[in-house]
Amino acid sequence: WSQELTLEQSLDEYVKGAMLIQMLREGPLRGVAGFEDTLYDMSVGYDLEGIKSDRVMSFIRQMMDATDVVDRFRREIPASYGHLRDLDYPTELSDSLTLSTFHGCPPEEIEGIIDFLLREVGLHSIIKFNPMLLGRDEVHRILFEVLGYTDLEVPDSAFERDIQWNQAVDMLGRLSETAASEGLGLGAKLTNTLIVRNTRGFLAPEEDEVYLSGQPLHVLAISLVGRFREIFGSRYPISFAAGIDKDNYPDAVALGMVPITTCTDLLRKGGYGRLTAYHAQLKKRMEAVGAQTIGDYILRAYGNAEAAFGRLGIDPRDSLAGRCLGALTEGADLLEAAGREIYDRWVAAASCLNTSRYVEVVMAEERYTRESNSKGPKKIGRHLKLFDCLTCDICVPVCPNDANFTFGSDQKTIAVVKAVPSKSGWEWRHEEDLDLEERHQIGNFADFCNDCGNCDIFCPEDGGPYVLKPRFFGVEAEWRSTTHLDGFYIHRNHERDLVLGRFEGREYRMEATSAGVTYSGDGFEIRFDPQEPQNSLQGEGSGEVDVTFCNIMDYLRRALLDAEQVNYVQTLSPLA
Repeated sequence: WSQELTLEQSLDEYVKGAMLIQMLREGPLRGVAGFEDTLYDMSVGYDLEGIKSDRVMSFIRQMMDATDVVDRFRREIPASYGHLRDLDYPTELSDSLTLSTFHGCPPEEIEGIIDFLLREVGLHSIIKFNPMLLGRDEVHRILFEVLGYTDLEVPDSAFERDIQWNQAVDMLGRLSETAASEGLGLGAKLTNTLIVRNTRGFLAPEEDEVYLSGQPLHVLAISLVGRFREIFGSRYPISFAAGIDKDNYPDAVALGMVPITTCTDLLRKGGYGRLTAYHAQLKKRMEAVGAQTIGDYILRAYGNAEAAFGRLGIDPRDSLAGRCLGALTEGADLLEAAGREIYDRWVAAASCLNTSRYVEVVMAEERYTRESNSKGPKKIGRHLKLFDCLTCDICVPVCPNDANFTFGSDQKTIAVVKAVPSKSGWEWRHEEDLDLEERHQIGNFADFCNDCGNCDIFCPEDGGPYVLKPRFFGVEAEWRSTTHLDGFYIHRNHERDLVLGRFEGREYRMEATSAGVTYSGDGFEIRFDPQEPQNSLQGEGSGEVDVTFCNIMDYLRRALLDAEQVNYVQTLSPLA
């Protein structure tokens, strides 16, 4: 339930993504260092029975050998890009998997899943852990005493039903022996979200528990990384996901964690555009310590390289020690001085020392405290309407699914019109005009929207763009079945444009052809020539018909199917 795609669709997206990246490698990114290192990691849950099911195992097997899917998409490459059909696309997409079980999954279930994946499937495996692994007292100390989030409630039951630290240590010991015997790797991902009580009133009241992320989770997760490193050293590789942003990303790199995942930060203003600052900050930090590689950066970032070398057990009088420490002082090539084996051990030792230091840093940094994170985005006291708003466009990049988009046209008025039946036919009553004053409008593509409300949080106006702005459905059946939501379905087929609209629960239908417009709803159906509507109006109806809704749908039809526009609705109308 945690994603919008089926297993089959997920497989397709992995393959399409891998093929597109290969196209870039052979085209604009040819010869650019680093892009050959892309790794595709699977993520599954939640129990062993489900993972053993035919559908999940089919997904996993095809990720390990996607030849048939690659060949299917190879045939779909348009003739104009025919030269790309014969590229050497990767078919063995993934040999690693992250197990992301939900809060409360029994430790024996987790161990059973990983044991199965190692022994029976042959996958390098990563286990995602929760911050509850720190224990109730330590979580409360960090969250309440260190960071000041005294208004949060962490239920005791969350700790009782989650895996305990001693259980995790014992489990990792057993599974690491299994992984070694199979010639496979075992790692940890830190961390999942933190369970808290739903007391803020923003999320649905029927949800008793919700999940904390962002800045406070970063401190909790880093503390858990510190505990892992104290017990295991660098024995288990760690991937990290908790409150990463441009400022702490270089620190996470300095701790030797791979991969580093960001999510919450991308839900803020700027969206995915914020990512460019991550590498800019890393580059700045690397240049400041004279590091040309990530390994050298780990050694130099916190000044722990000499102490880390001392942990390798190499006699200080050995020429190797003199060569390595000399290179460190002179800013020379550390890998060349140490050799690959010693260099890797040296970097691993430095990552552990860096972790201890960074745990101290985040505990003292004010930016992670409640005081620094208690202010929400500003509101201006105005309520959103279907059309026009500040058009600050903040709602577009903060949508994690890219469901919000802009559109517009040269039309700046929508006529407010009523058609009234009379003895002589129909009377056309033009009351006023709805003026469109902003440079463009905001729309929402329902197929991609999961109602997370993030655009509502950042919108300066009240009501939520995903609720009040025009919502468009890509499939007619979805529009019909989603009766609790107002919205539109627009489709162009040869010479006919069809628009289905729902306003405050009332449904309307509009068809536009070269012969004119047919507009119908509950109890009426009328037809008219849009060039001379008053003189051409005819049809049947039991009372007054509000033609304004027809004019709104006509405006949306014209704006979204305009050949100069690029939007979801247009791409779903192949003849638009």
